Amino acid sequence: DVEEPRPVVIFVHGFKGFKDWGSNPYVCESLARRGFYSIAFNFSHNGTEGHGQEFSRLDRFERNTFSREVAELLEVIDAVEGLRVPHFERVDAEHVGLIGHSRGGGIAIQGASREPAVRAVAVWGAVSTFDRYTDHQKDRWRTDGYLESKNMRTGQDMRLGIGLLRDVEIHRLELDIETAARRLGRPLLVVHGEQDLSVRIDDGERIVAAADPVLTEFAPIAQTGHTFGAVHPFEGSTPALEEVVDRTAKFLARHLG
Repeated sequence: DVEEPRPVVIFVHGFKGFKDWGSNPYVCESLARRGFYSIAFNFSHNGTEGHGQEFSRLDRFERNTFSREVAELLEVIDAVEGLRVPHFERVDAEHVGLIGHSRGGGIAIQGASREPAVRAVAVWGAVSTFDRYTDHQKDRWRTDGYLESKNMRTGQDMRLGIGLLRDVEIHRLELDIETAARRLGRPLLVVHGEQDLSVRIDDGERIVAAADPVLTEFAPIAQTGHTFGAVHPFEGSTPALEEVVDRTAKFLARHLG
């Protein structure tokens, strides 16, 4: 039997993340079991190499920018529209949705606001601004040419190059996430752990306040944090993660079905 084309969901990973981090493969597999064509990808400058799960390319990580990630997401969406993906016969390119986690949530809102092909967006623990640095950090960044950010999981000091700061300053208006949410004009689900210490729930509330209230759903998740209890390496799902996946899958089914 010929399988009917499936609506597409593209998963956008966050800062110091990668497509195979922790629960990401499980999430994509869960969506596939629910009838979606799931895509996860690595940003070219996320610090990993190929399908690896180690940050072995810190030189690339240092050269990354927000604008680069938005452009690469648009390339992935374009590949879906052009059916330049594996098993393209299973793709319903007329029904495309995005899921973005953390910084990837901001990238997803930015990408969707620029690409009419995206019909719905879900963001998990999303940032409401890319400009998250103090004046003191920025001064040191300009002086040194980089800002170090500790990876608490691996112990690595990961440098953010001066290009990232210049990007957010030069393209401040274009990269404004709340402005992008305001002009999105499509269904938006904002999921946020109430105990998120990495990206506080205030960020989610700001995105909701900026977006169209008729098209926007806010889902605070009680007693959970930034990754909804998931860890890397993956040790299994959690009740909070199951709630997030279920809420997101139902939202996407309504708007992509």
